[in-house]
Amino acid sequence: MSRRFTAIIESEGDSYVALCPELDVASQEATVTEARSNLVEAIELFLETASPMELERRLAGEMYITQVEVAFG
Repeated sequence: MSRRFTAIIESEGDSYVALCPELDVASQEATVTEARSNLVEAIELFLETASPMELERRLAGEMYITQVEVAFG
């Protein structure tokens, strides 16, 4: 079985942080590719070890990712 998860990757100093908001799992690495790869591994490890109750709790809600425009300056 497989499932798609969201990966948000952003620059933080001289490294990259990758976040899966559905599970609240993150990883950090020197490149985008490494951060993404480590996030996949972190998600796999989480899914292998989390209790069914924990998985249900984290995956129960709806999540929307969008952009908003805000005027400033």
